[in-house]
Amino acid sequence: MNRLLLATRSADKAREIREILAAAGAGVELQSLDEAHVHWASEEERLERFDSFQANARAKAEYFAKLTGLPVVADDSGLEVLSLGGAPGVRSKRFSPEAGRLVGKELDAANNAELLRRLQGADQQRRRACYVCVAVLLRRPGAAAEAFTGRCWGRVLEEPRGSCGFGYDPLFFHEGLGKAFGEATPEEKHGVSHRGAAFAALAAALVHHPL
Repeated sequence: MNRLLLATRSADKAREIREILAAAGAGVELQSLDEAHVHWASEEERLERFDSFQANARAKAEYFAKLTGLPVVADDSGLEVLSLGGAPGVRSKRFSPEAGRLVGKELDAANNAELLRRLQGADQQRRRACYVCVAVLLRRPGAAAEAFTGRCWGRVLEEPRGSCGFGYDPLFFHEGLGKAFGEATPEEKHGVSHRGAAFAALAAALVHHPL
């Protein structure tokens, strides 16, 4: 089985993507940066500096492909709220003013609180939102980048629901599921989510053209 490096240090994201690729029969051994013993470097902090999900994902893929010589997939994802002009968007992970000093669940809670503050008093129409994920695959350093995009529509709730998922999942209500992503099982979420769509498309490309 071919090895594919996933350019993330998020255990939650790695778990989700591994589940999606396995269910789609991608036929790869996926390893996160920590699992592959790729040590953290300060340069990583400057990779997600662009104004689009695809540019951020490509920057991460190119950096780690060059660093390791391995096939790499990187994604950038976030929540776009229409009434907020697409915010938090590419700043989804760093939306809260306190983002620079928080990590993990504390960071998620701060970002969720900031989103609720921005939408205080907003009706359902103004709470319309789209989760976006762009995954970029580099089969080898210097190869042409292959991009796969997934989108998922819903709305932002007035308070969190459920304890599943991560990021904005407890606030993102999906009409088709009739529940928040924070209340959904992994299988339910993967079947409709932005990340599920993007990585299912990537898996289909890997089945058609293996690494």
